[in-house]
Amino acid sequence: MTDEIIDLTNCDREPIHIPSLIQPHGILLVLQDPTLEILQVSSNTQEVVGRQPDDLLGKPLSDLLNVKQIKLIQQCLSEDFESVNPLNISIKHQNKSIHFDGIIHRLDNIIILELEPKKAKDKTGFFDFYQQVRGTITRIQKALTLLEMCQIVVTEVRRITGLDRVMVYRFDREGAGSVIAEDTNQETPYLDLHYPPSDIPKQARQLYILNWLRLIPDASYQPATLIPANNPLTNQPLDLSLSVLRSVSPLHLEYLQNMGVTASMSISLMHEQKLWGLISCHHSSPKYVSYNIRTICEFIGQVMSVELANKEASEDIDYKNQLKSLQTQFVEGLSQAEYFLDGMVQLKSQLLNLVSATGAVICSGDQYIQVGKTPSESEIHTLLDWIKPQLHHNLFETRSLTKDYPAAESFKAIASGVLALEISKVHHNYILWFRPEVIQTVNWGGNPNKPVEVFSDGSLRMSPRKSFELWQETVQGSALPWKPCEVEAVAELRSLVVGVVLRQADKLASMNFELQRSNEELDSFAYVASHDLKEPLRGIHNYANFLMEDYADVLDGDGIAKLQTLVRLTQRMEDLINSLLHFSRLGRAELIRQPVNLNELVPQVIATLTISRPQSEVEFRIPHPFKTIQCDRAQINELFSNLISNAIKYNDKPQKWVEIGFIEGATSTSLTFYVRDNGIGISPEHLDKIFEIFRRLHGRDEFGGGTGVGLTIARKIVERHGGRIWVESTPTEGSTFYFTLSAEANT
Repeated sequence: MTDEIIDLTNCDREPIHIPSLIQPHGILLVLQDPTLEILQVSSNTQEVVGRQPDDLLGKPLSDLLNVKQIKLIQQCLSEDFESVNPLNISIKHQNKSIHFDGIIHRLDNIIILELEPKKAKDKTGFFDFYQQVRGTITRIQKALTLLEMCQIVVTEVRRITGLDRVMVYRFDREGAGSVIAEDTNQETPYLDLHYPPSDIPKQARQLYILNWLRLIPDASYQPATLIPANNPLTNQPLDLSLSVLRSVSPLHLEYLQNMGVTASMSISLMHEQKLWGLISCHHSSPKYVSYNIRTICEFIGQVMSVELANKEASEDIDYKNQLKSLQTQFVEGLSQAEYFLDGMVQLKSQLLNLVSATGAVICSGDQYIQVGKTPSESEIHTLLDWIKPQLHHNLFETRSLTKDYPAAESFKAIASGVLALEISKVHHNYILWFRPEVIQTVNWGGNPNKPVEVFSDGSLRMSPRKSFELWQETVQGSALPWKPCEVEAVAELRSLVVGVVLRQADKLASMNFELQRSNEELDSFAYVASHDLKEPLRGIHNYANFLMEDYADVLDGDGIAKLQTLVRLTQRMEDLINSLLHFSRLGRAELIRQPVNLNELVPQVIATLTISRPQSEVEFRIPHPFKTIQCDRAQINELFSNLISNAIKYNDKPQKWVEIGFIEGATSTSLTFYVRDNGIGISPEHLDKIFEIFRRLHGRDEFGGGTGVGLTIARKIVERHGGRIWVESTPTEGSTFYFTLSAEANT
């Protein structure tokens, strides 16, 4: 069994809210609502009010209190108990009046009344209360820094209570705590000591949230039981979460005794509805702090809680202003960039400065742009897959990556700290920041690894540590923590980036719409124009032939030659128009997808080309059998025909060869095919131009002529099938045309 499991079993699961016991410096009464019949009492009533528990059970509360006090309690039942507590209660015993602070609260259909004996000097009016706290509150508000405020608070609380030691104990994000301010008359200081999360288990933290103040006057007390043990209405242990007398966990009492603490008091410090820390007070001998003094201390804690936001906001103010400036640069830079990735690449240095990172990675789809010191691309890919399920509100942060991700051990020197931001899950846009390992020495208040006791029956018990002397530990695998302002800056960055990306997307969508409309109009124009041009062109062609036939005896040789040139030009013009007409029809025609066996189609294309070019001796190579794909058979037939025909045509070698194949291990989104030759090749400056319509790199009659539209048609076919086409070539050695077809259509 691991320490973590043992800790969870012994501490986090201890039912400290239902101990069925109270501390004996007061008594507890459970009353039926609204009759105020006494249902349960603590076993110490005889010692405190001179009445045996059995004499009180089943009796109305009026059997113990006078009519005036009963009416006061009944009036309280309809009000907020926070505003009426404490009640001034007095009970007569042996002709003497015993005065109490009465603390009352409702739990479901019962009323819980707790009575703490009051001393004469405990009577404090509003003016006395105001005088006690006025100067303290003013000093708290005027404190320039968080630590200055904390030191003021511990000094004032110790002055007011007279306790031996008062500390401000702050929790970190992992739940561990550290003493950041202290005022004491003890020899051993606790300032700057750290304490593990297990010192204050989860359910104890919850009770600190419910009850802002907790007092233990004497850690060596003998608890008073509740009679009966269970609530008579539910037959379940009574929930004492809101009780001021609730008995303390035996583990915590042992913890205090090991520290040499006899009396303790804690005041909760809340920030953004979370437990930020505690004002923790210790005394080496029994000490009861009156309810009025506790109220003053609780009020100080509440004022400090309100001021936490102001003091934390003023911390690192220059650094925060710098972050705001960097955010502004990001927005300006991204706004001017056409694409998200381009804009982020231009802001590399600002990206690191934004969170004081030593490395960063911009992820967009399958692209990784690395900045500074980062893990390898393969390590980043695997890490990102692990991070994605861990994201919370689009963020993930850790200062000790190896604790949860052991694979990071190999690169902890450069990436022990990771801060990740998801910008778009759909487009796979992420930014990761890295911080290196910083080997630190942590000062603990005693060995934080609690000892485990094994009993004779094999059961385990977590035992509080015996010593709280300085215990130093060297911590490895951790980076400097990410500051809240840095995490906040990254969260704000996402909103800014998303806003810019959305504006870019709207602009791009608008441009795409206009482009689509323009393309449709262009296709329509090309179709109409080419169709309508054919008629007058055919007339010119025919009339030129008529002139040569009817006026051959009148025209001289030069006239006949000019008419023959006119016929050839009209024939070429008709070829161009036919190509344009075919291209426009290709863009307008509906794709007819069907399973096509390329092992049949490609040989048929080769056979047709061989028949049409009997004078060309070409070796055709097909390294691997093809797959059956979903496509438009006629268009894919034309695609292979154009590419293989060009491979034959543009080849001046005595031994020509053409290889047709596909690449094994292609991506999951598409299949990649190729047509390779050993022909004349293409110069690098022409590689981007060859797919333009009517673009020819050679003279009109060289290499068999042509209209220059074949590769344009090939690109159109590929794009309509969800792919792309490109060429790699070396002049005089040959070319390879690659094209992909969308895997959504493949089988």
